[in-house]
Amino acid sequence: MQKQQSSGGAGPHVAILTYPFGSHAPPLFAVTRGLASAAPNALFSFLFPGKCNSLATSQQVPSNIKVYNVWDGAPEGNGMKDIESFMRVELAVFKKGVEVAVAETGRKLSCLVSDAFVRVGKEIAEENGVAWVTFFASGAASLSSHVYTDLIRQHYGTAAGEDETLNFIPGMSNVRIRDLPEGIVTGDLQSGFCRMLHEMSKELHQATAVFINSCEELHPTITDDMKSKFKKLLSVGPLVFSTPPATVPDSHGCLPWLDKQKPATVAYIAFGAAVIPPPNELVALAEALEASRLPFIWSLRDKGKEHLPSGFVDSANGMVVPWAPQMDVLSHGAVGVFISHGGFASMLETIASEVPMIVRPFFGDHMINGRMVEAVWEIGVVVKGGIFTKNDIMNCLDMALAQENGRKWRKNLKAIKEMALTAVGPQGSSAKNFKALLDLVSSY
Repeated sequence: MQKQQSSGGAGPHVAILTYPFGSHAPPLFAVTRGLASAAPNALFSFLFPGKCNSLATSQQVPSNIKVYNVWDGAPEGNGMKDIESFMRVELAVFKKGVEVAVAETGRKLSCLVSDAFVRVGKEIAEENGVAWVTFFASGAASLSSHVYTDLIRQHYGTAAGEDETLNFIPGMSNVRIRDLPEGIVTGDLQSGFCRMLHEMSKELHQATAVFINSCEELHPTITDDMKSKFKKLLSVGPLVFSTPPATVPDSHGCLPWLDKQKPATVAYIAFGAAVIPPPNELVALAEALEASRLPFIWSLRDKGKEHLPSGFVDSANGMVVPWAPQMDVLSHGAVGVFISHGGFASMLETIASEVPMIVRPFFGDHMINGRMVEAVWEIGVVVKGGIFTKNDIMNCLDMALAQENGRKWRKNLKAIKEMALTAVGPQGSSAKNFKALLDLVSSY
C-alpha cells in the first residue's frame, strides 16, 4: 500500500475506485483532476489497483488528490485471467483501501465514485452510508447496449443474425447485433466477466449519478433515452478538450520525423495498450503499407515486431516504435489517417485532431465505436469483415487520403469537433453537467 501524508481537517472526502484494465483509469483520473482543482477544500483518494501508477507521476496533480496503489496482483498481460483474478479480490482490496485512506487522512468518507466495471462500488458506498456515483468509461451507445441487455435478449434471443438491427431502441437503429460488446448476446454469457456486465446493467439505475466521457450532442437521442433510465446521467466530456492530457516526452523522435513529411500524408497506426493483431494481420498491414509507399508511424510493442516481414522495420517510408505520444502525433499536420482498434478514448482523440479513422475492432466497445465512426458520424471506415487484408487496407487508405470519402470525413470531423468544443465551453452542456457532478461529489 502506497502511503501518503495525512491531510487531516474537515471537508468532503471522496474515494475513487478504478478499474485497472484497458483505458478505464486515465479518463477517470482526468475527471478527478478537474474536480480536485474546482473543489480545493475536498480531498480525493484515488484507489488504483496496480503495482505502480504512472497517472500520478506523468502530469501535474492537485495537492488534494492522494493516490493509493491498492493491489499487488496487478495485470500481467494474461487477458481474462487477470480480470478474473481482480474480480476475486476487488471487494477486499477496495474495502481495505478505503479504510486506509480514511485513517491516514483523518477524514470520514463523504462520497464514493467507482468505475461501472467495479461492481463492489455500490456495496462499499452503502456500508459507509455515502452516495454512490459511477463512471462509465465508454460512450452513450455502448452504455445503451448494456442497459438494454435483457430487452435485446428477449427480442432476439442469443442466436440472432449478425445483421439484425436494434431499431426498437431509441437512437440505435444503425447498430447491428455484430456491433454489440461481448456479454450481451455473444461470448460466454455464463463467464464471470459476462455475468458482471449483466449485473452492472441492472444496477446502474441505483447510482446517485452516472457520468460519461462524452457530450450530449454526440448521441442526442440515445442520451435523452438514457436520462430516463438513471437518476442522473451526466455527460462531462470529451475530456480531451476540457481536461487535455499532459505533454509526454517524444522519446523516439516521432515529431521531428513528422516535421519532414508533407501535410496529411502520414498513416499513424496504434491499437492501444491491450491489443496486438494476430501475426497474419500484422503481415497484411505491413505489406499494404509497403505497397502503398505511404509514410507511416506504427506504435507496436516488441513482441509484435517479430512477426513483421524481414526488413520492414528498417523501411525508409516509416517508423516502427514501441510507443508514441499519441495526441501529439495525431494533432500534427502531417498525419492524414489513423488506423486504430476503435477504443473510445482513441475515437475522441481522432475527433480532436480531425483525422479520419480506419478501424479494426477487437473486443469490448470497439465494434459499436467502429459502427459510430462508419455509419453514424461518417468520419472513417471499418475494415471489411473486421479483419486486416492487404487489399482492403490499401483500399481504405486510398479512401481516406485520396478519394472524396476522406474529404467528407474530414468535413464531418471538423463539425463534430466544433460541437464538442461548444459543449465543454463555459455555457455548454458538458460544462453544466460537470458543475452538477462537482456539486454532487463535493457536498458534505
